[in-house]
Amino acid sequence: MQLDLGSGFMVREFRSEDVPSLIRHANNEKVARNLEDRFPHPYGATDAKEWLEHVADQDPMTNFAIATTAELIGGIGIHIHEDVYRCTAELGYWLGETYWGRGIATEAVRSVTTWAFASFALERIQARVFATNPASCRVLEKAGYTSEGRLRHSVLKINVLMDQVVYAILRHELPTQ
Repeated sequence: MQLDLGSGFMVREFRSEDVPSLIRHANNEKVARNLEDRFPHPYGATDAKEWLEHVADQDPMTNFAIATTAELIGGIGIHIHEDVYRCTAELGYWLGETYWGRGIATEAVRSVTTWAFASFALERIQARVFATNPASCRVLEKAGYTSEGRLRHSVLKINVLMDQVVYAILRHELPTQ
């Protein structure tokens, strides 16, 4: 799968040659502090190789690189829930600090959201954002997601209790192209 985001940016499958750029962009405290603890910090070669092995085994493929033509600069994916939640997916993404503020994450979220609704029997895609990350809230809002509420003290990150904001978009809310 490859989605063109314009201006030389794309969403594509991860590649084995992504290891150096994955380490370079993921090994950043400013990136890690806005993600779950399963995204390690510091982020080293072993972490990158383990991640690439993990995504290579996915079926269906639901995690992708955000990239330029030259290198990986971030990641984005969905996790499709199961059982009674099977019509819902959780969206997650990160972008290397060098590329913040350019609208790349917003375009990646829009594109992956459209792809996910076209590819799977989903009615809802949601994302949970730490309330201390207003830039990510803006990304989701610009991509058409709606804030549905605040989960108070629902996250313990770096020994600090934080709130999360839940965003979602429903299939019928997706803009028609």
